[in-house]
Amino acid sequence: MSLFRKFFGKKSEQTEEHIPNQERGKYMPEVKLPVDERFTINFKANGGKFLYCENIEEVKESFNAILDENNWHNDKVFLIDQRLSELFKDFNLNSTKNLSESAYFLSTCEYLISDDGSLLISSNQIAEKKLIELPDHFIIYATTSQFVETIGEGLKGIKAKSKATIPTNITTIKHFKTADDKDFLTYGSSSKNLYLLLLEDL
Repeated sequence: MSLFRKFFGKKSEQTEEHIPNQERGKYMPEVKLPVDERFTINFKANGGKFLYCENIEEVKESFNAILDENNWHNDKVFLIDQRLSELFKDFNLNSTKNLSESAYFLSTCEYLISDDGSLLISSNQIAEKKLIELPDHFIIYATTSQFVETIGEGLKGIKAKSKATIPTNITTIKHFKTADDKDFLTYGSSSKNLYLLLLEDL
């Protein structure tokens, strides 16, 4: 028998990654969850509604379910990104640039921030509008390749892919609310009732 084994015992089969956080030593760093899991946990904690889709057909099915749930099929949608008009052309969307007429806002985003479950957006999605000016209801279409750890990483990504002209009006949407959340504490805030249609593209 090995002298070291006699003194220290047989080495555990468990690797560091598989030891639950509550059983780890006081000074051992906590194991970090993957970016997608962290985003999902934080996003839901913020009040967002998350719909994971494996393909475009599922994206369209989920989109239709959202319209059904809110009775928005015949309502006007505030839409800036024309690529979404093409993606959802089967729905004959009644798009408008008039905010006061629109029931909901359909958009993409720049990045999904794992550390706090927020969505990074810019003038590419909202032009020069302020969040508080936009409709209370958002449907955001994004893909799994848009996950980043931090806002700083997202800002670097925006700069890298926008070498000609960096978009302005960069902000995050972090606080969400339910459709019937109308208490006085949320009055005048920019919190939104937000659905995220997330397409697996990796």
